[in-house]
Amino acid sequence: MMNKRYLVALDQGTTSSRAVVFTLEGHIVAAVAQEFPQHYPHPGWVEHDPADILSTQIEALRGAVRKAEIDPKEIAAVGITNQRETTFLWDRETGACLHNAIVWQCRRTAPIIEQLIRDGRAGLIREKTGLVPDAYFSGSKIKWLLDTLNLRDRARKGEICFGTADSFLAWHLVEGHPHVTDATNAGRTMLFNLHTQEWDEELLSILDIPRQILPAVVDTAQVVGMLREDLLGERIPVASLVGDQHAALFGQACFSPGDVKNTYGTGCFMLMNAGDEFRLSKCGLLSTMAWRLNGKPTYAFEGSVFMGGAAIQWLRDEMHLISSAQESEPVAASVPDTGGVYLVPAFTGLGAPYWNMYTRGTLVGMTRGTGRAHIVRAALESIAYQSNDLFNAMALDCGAKSAALRVDGGASANKLLMQFQADLMNVPVQRPAVLETTALGAALLAGLAVGIYPTLKDTARGWHVMDSFQPQMDENRRKALLSGWKNAVAGAIYWADMQKNSD
Repeated sequence: MMNKRYLVALDQGTTSSRAVVFTLEGHIVAAVAQEFPQHYPHPGWVEHDPADILSTQIEALRGAVRKAEIDPKEIAAVGITNQRETTFLWDRETGACLHNAIVWQCRRTAPIIEQLIRDGRAGLIREKTGLVPDAYFSGSKIKWLLDTLNLRDRARKGEICFGTADSFLAWHLVEGHPHVTDATNAGRTMLFNLHTQEWDEELLSILDIPRQILPAVVDTAQVVGMLREDLLGERIPVASLVGDQHAALFGQACFSPGDVKNTYGTGCFMLMNAGDEFRLSKCGLLSTMAWRLNGKPTYAFEGSVFMGGAAIQWLRDEMHLISSAQESEPVAASVPDTGGVYLVPAFTGLGAPYWNMYTRGTLVGMTRGTGRAHIVRAALESIAYQSNDLFNAMALDCGAKSAALRVDGGASANKLLMQFQADLMNVPVQRPAVLETTALGAALLAGLAVGIYPTLKDTARGWHVMDSFQPQMDENRRKALLSGWKNAVAGAIYWADMQKNSD
């Protein structure tokens, strides 16, 4: 490893595939992103073309290495991090996908989840997997594909592979086509038993999913094979597979129980290190993997906001109130507050701690004086309100509020949003020097697997706070705003219930 100077992360996300080249000290040398289209065949359905995922990820990898102007021989390892839950099925012989990938945001399998709940399976699923039954997770997506495409016989014969994006990329980019996933991604399928760290036969039986289609589950930091030589002209160890939010938790050096981070991406994902003891949340959060190293699991509490940055994309692409995501900050800052307007961006339902699949977006509190800037500010503030709900739930589960929130992701660059977040939570919001913490976490885990870093804590030597936002809001003002948000959410849920009952 003496001549190895770099680590590379492949960050396969919901709207783009990225590749980032890091020094061994965790500094970014080069990054390239390739966007790809989203597909919405029906209301509430979201798909990706697997060919787009693969081609953009390869283009991003080659582009980042070119941009960095490095010799691929100097790359110590490659790590893969990915959008979770998004479900791929492909032919084991040819590698050809049998359907578009069903994206984590897709709600088409809500009826399957409803049937599981009616059948009394919710408690069993929660106890074994730490998850609540929801269309968000992969299990119901797999069942829908097998049912709809009539593939169950082929699946039982072992002719079909299931995988999340990490597994799909590993199969196509690594020599020998390994069919693998790591424990963090397996834990998002609603099929993986966190107690035994194995696929659960009872859950597979309930959903009628043949075990033959499932990948082998490996540690989060583990060499799964060598990168195909034709990609960069060099065989390089692919040494980590990790779900994007777990990668960000690692990249934020949240190694102690109680450490918490929030990633502001298409959705917002807050994770808290919960230590090595599996515990169920009492407040609507998920219990999930943080990572698994050397066969030893570390757990986390997680809360998901389905519409974070996607709410800003909605302002831009559908409402045409802004021309770019960056414009949201100056437009929002042009007014002192929202004028009493609240946006509940439940366009695909509400995640933790509400878990309501049928709630839809609502805009409340408008008056004749409400203008563009008020609505833009309400959309920005909705991200902070939803994240605050998660933060408070974690405090209740742990018996104490975390001393600070570590943040990353695209919208964490928005100073107005970060200050409002600190004001709502009444704790400092810490933004690190490297905002690419998802990619950084995957790279550091790969470096750990190949011996670049002797211990876990050695991976954190490059992490430090660049900006800290201190709470400034008056307590009475804070309470009034949070009361208004609570009422807005209750109204959105009530409307959805009324609509459902009238159908």
